[in-house]
Amino acid sequence: MYSIPEGVRILFLELQIFMIHFLIQNIRWLSVGFLLTFASTGGQTWFISLCSPSIKEQFNLSDGGWGGIYTLATLASAVIMFWQGSIVDRVPPRIVTLGTACLFTLAAIGMAWGQSTWILGGSLFLLRFCGQGMFGHIAMTTLGRWFVNHRGRAVALANLGYPASEILFAAPAIIVIQTFGWQALWICVASFLILIFMPLTAVLLRTNRVPAQRTEHDVLSGLQGRHWVRKEALRHWLLPALLPTLLTPGLMGTVLFFNQTHLAEIKQWDLVAMSPGFTCFALSGVMASFWAGWAVDRFGGYRLIPFLLLPIGFGMALISQATSVTAWYIALGSMGVTMGMSSALWGAVLPALYGTQHLGSIRSLTTTIMVFSTAIGPGLTGLLIDSGVDFTAQCVGFSVWCFVIAIGSVFVEQRLAREIAASLHSSI
Repeated sequence: MYSIPEGVRILFLELQIFMIHFLIQNIRWLSVGFLLTFASTGGQTWFISLCSPSIKEQFNLSDGGWGGIYTLATLASAVIMFWQGSIVDRVPPRIVTLGTACLFTLAAIGMAWGQSTWILGGSLFLLRFCGQGMFGHIAMTTLGRWFVNHRGRAVALANLGYPASEILFAAPAIIVIQTFGWQALWICVASFLILIFMPLTAVLLRTNRVPAQRTEHDVLSGLQGRHWVRKEALRHWLLPALLPTLLTPGLMGTVLFFNQTHLAEIKQWDLVAMSPGFTCFALSGVMASFWAGWAVDRFGGYRLIPFLLLPIGFGMALISQATSVTAWYIALGSMGVTMGMSSALWGAVLPALYGTQHLGSIRSLTTTIMVFSTAIGPGLTGLLIDSGVDFTAQCVGFSVWCFVIAIGSVFVEQRLAREIAASLHSSI
């Protein structure tokens, strides 16, 4: 019988002991990140899209019309994200978090009781800005500042909020919609934000965490030993080169989740039968996030970049040919690997590359890119569906895109490795 080598077993045990000790020591600060990512669910595409059939029916919208409204709302949130995302550099996390939560609650109330397409669009804009944009942005920016030597692990633990919400909310959300109507789901979201999220974060964020092991200048500066501002990052070759890899996971995840009800119709799958796919997505994301967090701290996050899009490319290819709902579970599991890696990767790599002094400004730029990518998908796929191009056929093109970008990322990683080595050499 095959047995685990003793050295591997000891290493795994030491890793477990370290993670438990690290979690106990920093539970308060990690809880903030977890709560923010957990509560962001109401602004995520997979959650909103569960209401798609009911919204299209109530407001008399086609796939293209609904996708267009969703795209415009998400684009508007991306613009505001770029303009105001740097607020986390100037305002304490407690105030930013509670203020964003209030807007988030207003959006959920608008979804529950709004009777016009204008209110629907405005509510979608706030859901996307607060949930998909600001909550994750606040979490990753604050963690990037709070943790130094174990930033990758901290980000991985905080990112558990995403899969936890997918596991806990997917099936209940579908049941609430089918039993009480889609508006009742948004009443539940508003109640959670008011009764649970706001009181907890208000208590947890009473004080800030300050890294105490080394000086900020020695540890938290980025490439070339300095703190980058947003204009410098845009002029440097690296950020434009990373753009395709940055935008692809959000784009692919959004188009798939946004069109899940359409996919269920053409594949003749039941939505309740599809809901375990979210558990596969979440569990694979958890494992990938922990592994990526460890790998980022051990090897450097930039080394993971060429591998990031391979699982999601496989998942999109599988969906294009799937006939059984089991393939949906496998595809979502593959997608979860990319999403888990992506959360851990960018949460830890951006502070290492650009420093932390202007991290909110830098992250607002990358978050804007991510939000913008999620805006493109629903409108484009909706128009293609209205034009007769089946979503399964579109998945083939998405899969090819992922593999092409993955190949290009190899050259980005190699050049970045040379620049990091040169920076280290010049600092000696």
